[in-house]
Amino acid sequence: MRSCGPALLLVTVLTAALAHSGTATAAPLAAPPTAIIAADFPDPDVLRVGSAFFAYSTTSAAGTVPVAGAPSAAGPWTMRGDALPAKPDWADREHGFWAPDVSRREDGRYLMYFTARSTATTRMCVGAALADGPLGPFRPVGAGPLVCDAAEGGDIDPASFVDGDGRRYLLYKSDGNALDPRKPSIIWLQQVRPDGIGFVGPRRELIRNDHPDEDGVIEAPVLVKRPSRYVLFFAGGAYTGNGYSTRYATSPSLAEPFVKAHPPLMTTETLGGAVQGPGGADVLGDDIFFHGWKGRARWTYRADLGWADDRPVVRGSLARYEAEGGALNNARIREGAAGASQGAVVAGLDHEDSWVDVRVFAPVAGDYTARVGYAAGYGDARHLVTVNGATRFVLDYPAHGWDVWREAPATLRLARGWNTLRFQHRDRWAELDYVDIA
Repeated sequence: MRSCGPALLLVTVLTAALAHSGTATAAPLAAPPTAIIAADFPDPDVLRVGSAFFAYSTTSAAGTVPVAGAPSAAGPWTMRGDALPAKPDWADREHGFWAPDVSRREDGRYLMYFTARSTATTRMCVGAALADGPLGPFRPVGAGPLVCDAAEGGDIDPASFVDGDGRRYLLYKSDGNALDPRKPSIIWLQQVRPDGIGFVGPRRELIRNDHPDEDGVIEAPVLVKRPSRYVLFFAGGAYTGNGYSTRYATSPSLAEPFVKAHPPLMTTETLGGAVQGPGGADVLGDDIFFHGWKGRARWTYRADLGWADDRPVVRGSLARYEAEGGALNNARIREGAAGASQGAVVAGLDHEDSWVDVRVFAPVAGDYTARVGYAAGYGDARHLVTVNGATRFVLDYPAHGWDVWREAPATLRLARGWNTLRFQHRDRWAELDYVDIA
């Protein structure tokens, strides 16, 4: 490879531009999520005990609550049997158990929340079970479910959360959409006693389905505390197809409203089609686990998770950074750009000293796919791209006309955390809209 000045590398980039629609399957991602359980294992919940990992799933051919074990988050994972072989008396034997959650209590015992259909109400309800070890066998607690309100459509998808002050909480969803697609599905937060079974005070609404992309459904809550905010992961859309997605909302405290982030964290499109309908996610440290369709089964996948100013970023899922949000030199922001993302772009990148610095985030160090949204109208243009002030390459922008937005892809090696990409004028003229990183 020929040198073209200090630290300048000419790297091969794809010459065919991608459509502005961002169709993720047009070029493979550098690091797609990994299938760690290549079998039906939906709604995974993952627990670490010492150096060992355990995962639990919705009912499948492997058991009422299948459990798998591994020496690390990445695996290899081995099926270890059925964690809940004895079903509670109140549960319908003909229907599956959904979305288990397992945590360790202060007394050393293991608490499982699960969802089962009540024979009395014919609705799905939240129950509890206890065991002395993570593999079980878990034994149901009490003569009935913990949460079961038929009037709100039943209750599903329980999850445990222990705050920094030691207070324990139960999250779950009221299944209003099971009664009527027009009824709300709501994520609730309920404080519980240290045993995880007795309730303390009233429950509090965190979020409800109120966005068109959610298709009337939100579910699968998981709560994480970060230094500056609480992050509530949840799924949106119908779980039966590719429209299912993983999303999140944030709040500075449990007493204040949670605000949903847009766009979603993971969709079939942002994952480049590598996972179909990513949802039912669980978070453990710097790993995110979730399921996706593979034929008629839902496999479990793992991806690296990072925190950009305490907001989640998943390696392998496209995250967008608007070019106009960068630092400019001898260039300008053009508002009202027809068809552009957020309606604004960086223009005037016309001189040798014209550039824009765009900061992007990498959960871990490694190779990432970049897709640069651009328009070029007076012949094919090029920019010199510098990564963190060191590695450089030339990026080509085939001309398609002004305000005709396309994507130019390249593979970048990024450091963990924030990285700076400088796009500097090289040949002819192009406007920059955004940079997608996965």
